[in-house]
Amino acid sequence: MTGARTGDPRCGVEQTLEQIARLQHSRRERDARGLYYAEGVRNFVSAVDHGAEIEGVVVSERLLTSGVTRQLVRKLRAGGLPTVSVSPEQFRGVCKSERASGIGAILRYPLRPLHGVQPRKGTCWVALTQVRSPGNLGSLIRTSAAVGGAGFILVGGAVDPFDPSVVRASMGSLFRQTFVRTGAPQLLHFARRHRLQLVGVSPDGDADYDAVRYRSTPIFVLGDERRGLDPEQRRLCQQLVRIPMLPGTDSLNLAVAGSLMIYEAFRHVRARPGVHSV
Repeated sequence: MTGARTGDPRCGVEQTLEQIARLQHSRRERDARGLYYAEGVRNFVSAVDHGAEIEGVVVSERLLTSGVTRQLVRKLRAGGLPTVSVSPEQFRGVCKSERASGIGAILRYPLRPLHGVQPRKGTCWVALTQVRSPGNLGSLIRTSAAVGGAGFILVGGAVDPFDPSVVRASMGSLFRQTFVRTGAPQLLHFARRHRLQLVGVSPDGDADYDAVRYRSTPIFVLGDERRGLDPEQRRLCQQLVRIPMLPGTDSLNLAVAGSLMIYEAFRHVRARPGVHSV
């Protein structure tokens, strides 16, 4: 956390706020440092509860009204985590939420290599190459976390799950998901090695999405909201399914289409003996 331990506290505050502003405005900065920023009580508590790698905390005591979160900040500070105290005006200067909560954290990217992932039965993955609306991705992350989805496989470098809009829309669910970045050949090898079902979602699919029997760990391949699956994504898929709509209806956005697929997989899991809804 830049400047958190400098001799002049004012210098530390200014450097930290500048770092947060750069992380929020520039993906290049995030990728270069492997860091991102998350604000809000829900994000902060979820990050701590799920063992996220926190580099530092920024807090405005006058804005932070959650007593539990105040205690958590004191505990982390006592444990040696760099913590910077700022005024309400300073916190609002880097705040992207409608309401300034007074708490934020700089975190390290939790990206994992695909070869280090062991698929877990009874769950599902979502594979993405392009995302047009970051907010839709954040909503889809919430859905996946709600039903115990494994996480997201990011094919190529276009998708940024640590964009501030994604982090904000995920409402703390980001820390309950696994994120992997890989290439298409590696994903295909991974699926074949573990006998995973690669299912693409497209209007020209050969079966309705709810008429297919999904195996224990499907990977749902979702395309760009406007253009759909690209040729490389189609080559990955063992099967294409469609989400039926009335004639003349526009396509569903990523969050809605992906959520339907995730819940369909969850429905199959719940149908097995010994599995109950949560």
